[in-house]
Amino acid sequence: MQFNIIIAAIYAISFIYALFSGRVSELTTAAFEGASGAVTLCFNMCGMICLWSACLELMSRSGLSAKLSRLLRPLLGRLYPRASRDPETMEALCANVSANFLGLGNAATPAGIKAAQGMQRISGKSSAGNELCMFVVMNTASIQLLPTTAAALRASYGSQTPFDILPAVWLSSLLSVSAGLIAAKIFERFSRRGRLG
Repeated sequence: MQFNIIIAAIYAISFIYALFSGRVSELTTAAFEGASGAVTLCFNMCGMICLWSACLELMSRSGLSAKLSRLLRPLLGRLYPRASRDPETMEALCANVSANFLGLGNAATPAGIKAAQGMQRISGKSSAGNELCMFVVMNTASIQLLPTTAAALRASYGSQTPFDILPAVWLSSLLSVSAGLIAAKIFERFSRRGRLG
């Protein structure tokens, strides 16, 4: 509701300013160009999402996803000991992390939702447990080997080398995941102390 009010206010202020400054025609042109650009961007992103979702499905059917999950299972089992006891939740968790690792962020969402629901069920709480909070942090900051969505956006805007951002993406995602996991562990300790005290 508040977002609708903010957008309506932006439109009203823009129109009033254009009216008093004599730039109504420029405002109209900018509005049409912006709408056209938004539709073009949506179609470009839709195509890339379909492509990478198909890649994820192929990985799943070929067994590559299962192999990647097996590689991740020992590490994820240490980070999420309660979730690792439930095979269905662990499978969804591994699929989500694998998809994020390959930069398939939107394709990773269904597995992420399934993993989050499993963690919520396992915790038995009405509020988010520590493992679910850590999963949200890790999912948001995810380490990406191939930032395919960012590369697709760069290519759609005319970049000749859309993957030249790889070193910066690797470093920033590694730092963000590390900072997120450290913060989640610190807050987990604080919450345990609060319960004991």
